[in-house]
Amino acid sequence: MTARLSRRGFLGMLGGAAALAALPACGPGATAGSTGEVLTSAVPLPERFRVPLPVPPVARPVGVDGTGAQVYRVTQRVAEAEILPGMRTPVLGYDGIFPGPTFDTRRGQPLVVRHRNELPVPTVVHLHGGHTPAEHDGWPLDLVLPVGRTADRAAHHGMLGDVVVGEREHRYPNDQRAATLWYHDHRMDFTGPAVYRGLAGFHIVRDEVEDALPLPRGERELPLMICDRAFAADGSFAYPGLDQGMRSLPGVEDDWMEGVLGDVVLVNGAPWPVHEVDAARYRLRLLNSSNARRYRLVLTVPGGPDLPWVQIGSDAGLLAAPLEHQVIDIAPGERFDVLVDFSVLPVGTEVTMVNALDPGSAGRVMRFRVVRPAPDDSRVPARLAEVEPLVPPAGEPHRTFRFNRGDVGDHRGWTINGTSFDPDTSLADIRLGETEVWRFVTDVHHPVHVHLDPFQVLRRGTGGPGDFDAGWKDTVDVRPAEVVDVAVRFTDHAGRFLVHCHNLEHEDMAMMATIRTL
Repeated sequence: MTARLSRRGFLGMLGGAAALAALPACGPGATAGSTGEVLTSAVPLPERFRVPLPVPPVARPVGVDGTGAQVYRVTQRVAEAEILPGMRTPVLGYDGIFPGPTFDTRRGQPLVVRHRNELPVPTVVHLHGGHTPAEHDGWPLDLVLPVGRTADRAAHHGMLGDVVVGEREHRYPNDQRAATLWYHDHRMDFTGPAVYRGLAGFHIVRDEVEDALPLPRGERELPLMICDRAFAADGSFAYPGLDQGMRSLPGVEDDWMEGVLGDVVLVNGAPWPVHEVDAARYRLRLLNSSNARRYRLVLTVPGGPDLPWVQIGSDAGLLAAPLEHQVIDIAPGERFDVLVDFSVLPVGTEVTMVNALDPGSAGRVMRFRVVRPAPDDSRVPARLAEVEPLVPPAGEPHRTFRFNRGDVGDHRGWTINGTSFDPDTSLADIRLGETEVWRFVTDVHHPVHVHLDPFQVLRRGTGGPGDFDAGWKDTVDVRPAEVVDVAVRFTDHAGRFLVHCHNLEHEDMAMMATIRTL
């Protein structure tokens, strides 16, 4: 048995005794545009566009510490939610809800978030897109064991990181551009099932640059967390090998290593919701929090042309100038900050957000219903923000990362540069402040995420950046057999970080690499 399998066995033991649950049948295979297999629900699917769109509550600080940081407390616990009408679904929730509470924060105001683990399994919290010191980034081996557990460090055999029991404090400087970030579980080998069960939420950063723009605000600014799930006959989330008794989470089974795709699309935890809007401009913060599914989002109007998306921001903040799209391709982990103008439509119009990559049940996402005329003083600025271009050194890419399926010893899984994840071996040591070109090469689809700092896409293949590559990115959608070059520069925080695939089943099957900033 390899060291990696030993780690998985040990981490699974910490989570409780595994028990295989009966699951619905697998679907016919991969859906267009995604690498993964469809898991079919064993419960009749609800009628679409009947459930109102929920908006996650905003987290409130409980005080200020001696450094001036706002202090928040979050309890990770098991709860039940009515996701499918008339059925109860157990979730692993931040504060017992899915999605978790939204952190609505300001640049320059540091935060301390104290996460208490009352779940039956260990957890790790990562602020995706956060410019965060290494010790607070959510290293996948820095476990928080459930309250009441004991941490036998002698049993770890060097396989684990900074293990604590019950509670961990994460300090976030929040010194970064206004952007839509998100936080989620990042435990090694178990990220996929943990996020699938509900451990995800928004973290929004605002700043004075954004404040000065005439953008939609208040109820006309909507965070939209889009994901897919399948459901077992009792209404619980279905996932291959999942213990429905909530005693443990499984690792990824070999038959599902390509990725798990559900047949129900949830937005903010609701199936195919509907939202009533004014005949006005809205700001939508789009997040793809799916394990493996990509979406091609289109706004369709009965009898008329599709509504355009006006992109104003990417993963790591505002663009230099707005971009108009008829469709948006969004991969797991990516965010798009967009404006949609419903004022061009008569009251009573229904606008459906569809996923053009799927001909089945996942081909619909949600619906907007224009219900009233309303004044609107927002507009689309011609200029949004200053975006410093990263100027890489001349010559060939400094480093190449190859994302491939492969076997390492007895381990079946996914590799980067022919190796599975090794926390102690760095594939890239880079000095703070230096700019490098990194080349990502794929076999199948891999959305590549880099921790600590965003990057800029330089080219795809022999061409320039793609239609959805503008601005600062921290996750890039690298399609099958594609080569993408990005300019990277890390600042402020020296330590150990990650580059990995954000198909969560690929990540759990070892498609992560250690990088070090010096």
